[in-house]
Amino acid sequence: MLSNHDIEQSRQKRKIQDVAAELGLDPESLLMHGKHIAKIPVDELLTRQNQPDGNLILVSAMTPTPQGEGKTTTSIGLGDALRLLGKKTAICLREPSLGPYFGVKGGGTGAGYAQVVPAEDINLHFVGDMYAVEKANNLLATMTDNHLQFGNELGIDPRRIVLRRVIDLNDRSLRDIFVGLGGVKNGVPRRDGFNITPASEVMAILCLAKDYNDLGKRLGNMVVGFTYKGEPVHARQLSAVGAMQVLLRDAIHPNIVQTLEGTPAFVHAGPFANIAQGTNTAIATRLALKLADYVVTEAGFATDLGAEKFFHIKCRSAGLSPRAVVIVATAKAIAYHGGMNATGGLGNLAKHIENIRLFGIEPVVALNHFTDDKPADLRRIIKFCESMGVEAVLADHFSQGAKGGVKMAEAVLRCIEKNGRKKLKFLYKLSDSLEKKITVLAKKLYGADGVDFDRVAETDMELFTKTGYGALPICVAKTSSSLSDDPSRKGRPSGFRVTVNELRLSAGAGFVVAICGNIVTMPGLPKVPAAAKIKVLEDGTTVGLW
Repeated sequence: MLSNHDIEQSRQKRKIQDVAAELGLDPESLLMHGKHIAKIPVDELLTRQNQPDGNLILVSAMTPTPQGEGKTTTSIGLGDALRLLGKKTAICLREPSLGPYFGVKGGGTGAGYAQVVPAEDINLHFVGDMYAVEKANNLLATMTDNHLQFGNELGIDPRRIVLRRVIDLNDRSLRDIFVGLGGVKNGVPRRDGFNITPASEVMAILCLAKDYNDLGKRLGNMVVGFTYKGEPVHARQLSAVGAMQVLLRDAIHPNIVQTLEGTPAFVHAGPFANIAQGTNTAIATRLALKLADYVVTEAGFATDLGAEKFFHIKCRSAGLSPRAVVIVATAKAIAYHGGMNATGGLGNLAKHIENIRLFGIEPVVALNHFTDDKPADLRRIIKFCESMGVEAVLADHFSQGAKGGVKMAEAVLRCIEKNGRKKLKFLYKLSDSLEKKITVLAKKLYGADGVDFDRVAETDMELFTKTGYGALPICVAKTSSSLSDDPSRKGRPSGFRVTVNELRLSAGAGFVVAICGNIVTMPGLPKVPAAAKIKVLEDGTTVGLW
């Protein structure tokens, strides 16, 4: 079987100007990054504000296996198939992170015949957006420590600084460190740490900002820490916002690339899917909706995490309303979660179908096909979905490209007609208390009996409510391996409670993070990382990146 690299090399890429022109963009307006990558000025969205939107399609999934169920590949395959059917289509994805690329997970550009290209460039340095986020975050951290060094006029408590530095690599040794050591000239000693760049609040802000002004406002609202009196200290108080905006000046422009089959694809920014919203930028999605009749996007992890945050955080903030949702399932995931029974794999899939319906949307199930799947298992899964009144179709985009995704695309088109112009339902009001919002999510989406709050979490709730942040939406950080907060509980668990250990404030992004379990914001490398297999040959050819 051909490798991803061989498949890409076998396909001739279109000039990115031609890809953009397909969407009605003036090729002269593009900010070029070589022949096959370009940025689209954010002004292109502002000039189209009053144009009608196309149909937004969200790709989510059942609870995944450790290898994942192929949401990105399915998103790309669906977009290609819709375009093959003659629909004006665009795809919206997140930018990959170098940490997983050099670690164990690999790139984030799809696989087989459903890829966005040039994959190697997108997976590596791309257009520098990750670095811009990293530098903006670290500039704020530097200015915070500099403020401590020169008198600390704001009265920042060094023990209560919540902003962490970031780097786009997996490096567990940086999770918990001390800075400012070595004497008076080297700063104020304090405990600190690094997150991976996608976990930066700056990344979440970039993905929710509406324009330059909104970006500046959100950056200014970032809370870097608290004073000795317990009052929040914002980035604007450190006079850091202007410089941060400058560093993000180009990163705010959406990036356009293409799939192997030439479908336009926006690949723009990429926040973590647990401690943040896990979707591409609102600007890229909104622009795509002005340019295309059908826009396919994805949200990290399954419906209990990715889709929920997409609805409650991104859609609420950006005014989006999906017309259809695709739930990616696999026979492997059904087996992994306990097999063909109501409390096992089929029960897990059923819960994710129910979750989407809670938001007032009818989903489609895309059964991502693997060559070693047993036909009888596939038929049984499809029949089970039919018993729930949900259309399920086999998707062969990985091995066949667009033509292998046609049945899926046709099912999605029928689903859009079925959903009509239904208004997206939210499961909680913003005016609800933080405790109530978390409890609603745990009971309705996870199937929990209730929620237990540790003392730290209760203190955090009290502080955030007192300081005016109680009306923000909730972003739950929990395991993606289970509907519960316990990764060992597979299938459709019952009789459990969710424990919230602490709350973290993302005031600039506009949500409160509820930490459930041991969530790591700086991954580590495996014993033999993917980086160990990468090298450059004498002729300059790179091997090991695929």
